[in-house]
Amino acid sequence: MTNETTPASAVWRTSAHSTSGNQCVEIAPLPSGGVAVRDSRNRDAGIHLASAKAWATFTAALKSGEL
Repeated sequence: MTNETTPASAVWRTSAHSTSGNQCVEIAPLPSGGVAVRDSRNRDAGIHLASAKAWATFTAALKSGEL
């Protein structure tokens, strides 16, 4: 986790693998190199912040099938 907040100007995006059912998350890059993550169906529910290292570890685990 990082100590920064998501800037109001954050540019959110959804994965190209998202389905029409909106059952995905959205991410926004942060100035630190980390990302902010939120639920695409409930954007007001809050966000999770991940450092660049934590995000890289998470996405590598997804790509390798570990998760």
